[in-house]
Amino acid sequence: MTEAILVALITGGLSLAGVIVTCMATARKTARKQEITQAVMETKLETLTREVRHHNNFAQRIPVVEYEIEAICRRLENLEQAQ
Repeated sequence: MTEAILVALITGGLSLAGVIVTCMATARKTARKQEITQAVMETKLETLTREVRHHNNFAQRIPVVEYEIEAICRRLENLEQAQ
């Protein structure tokens, strides 16, 4: 009977060790995937931020260009009327 208890304890201990090792390996793998995903997200966010800044620069310059085009049109009309 003591042998059966000893075998059960050894089997249970080894099973517990296997479960612990598996859980640790899974946790490491999941953490690594999260790090990779986070790095990809940060890269994409930086790219989008750069594109938005570039777009905003154009949004600021468009009214200036429109004003300059209007001024050029007025000058052309004045020149046409002068001839």
